Amino acid sequence: MTEHAVAGGLRLALTTLTVARLRGPEHLDRPTAGWAMRFAPLVGLGLALVLAGVLTVVDELTTGPALLACTLTLAVHALLTRGLHLDGLADVADGLGIYSSPERARQIMKQPDVGALGLAAVVLVLAVQAAALLACVAAGRGVTAILVAVVTARVAVTAACSVGVPAASSDGLGAMVAGTVPRRVAPLWAVAVVLAGGLLAGADRAPVWLPALAVLLGLATAWLLLRHTVRRFGGMSGDVLGALVETTTAVVLVVLALDL
Repeated sequence: MTEHAVAGGLRLALTTLTVARLRGPEHLDRPTAGWAMRFAPLVGLGLALVLAGVLTVVDELTTGPALLACTLTLAVHALLTRGLHLDGLADVADGLGIYSSPERARQIMKQPDVGALGLAAVVLVLAVQAAALLACVAAGRGVTAILVAVVTARVAVTAACSVGVPAASSDGLGAMVAGTVPRRVAPLWAVAVVLAGGLLAGADRAPVWLPALAVLLGLATAWLLLRHTVRRFGGMSGDVLGALVETTTAVVLVVLALDL
């Protein structure tokens, strides 16, 4: 481990996963990329704190149900991530809709236009996220939901870059980050999110075990989606990482919205 790889990895994580305008790493190599993916949940925490602030402030300033606050929070989420995760979700949906070879599916995903299936996936996932977040706010656990969902989604990114997960092609983000993270890193992040989520839920008078269930089901869904995309595309890619973020976010929010 070198100091430049760790510092460069943090800068790479910020510039890749957010709109932060920072100087990129001096050495862009796989060790640096590996550290960037290790830091993904930490970057997610920074995003989640901003989004929790947006949700709280807008909800306080508006009347009636918190639909506007939830919608604006998700809009800020898209802006802060440059819409890359939504773009990845659309591309993956279009690729999965083609029952052909992995090469043909990857060609479809690289096309600049968005197909009907990709558009539907984005609209439906955002609708689910908004509805679930609205239910969480109504139950008094909106901030907890945002924090747990956004960070867990980045844990899914870390897990997807673990050793043993192949890249779909020899170029692009997937090739740079695939297999760069030790397998123990993602479970450690998951445990940290579960513990923090339990503390937050207790403060919100919600079941302290509910965040653990949300993290478990969110990461299980991400794992199933990752396995399916690796089988269909021949490996994972940057688009797959984006799809994992949006899908995991939706699942976690839905679980935290349950009246259990």
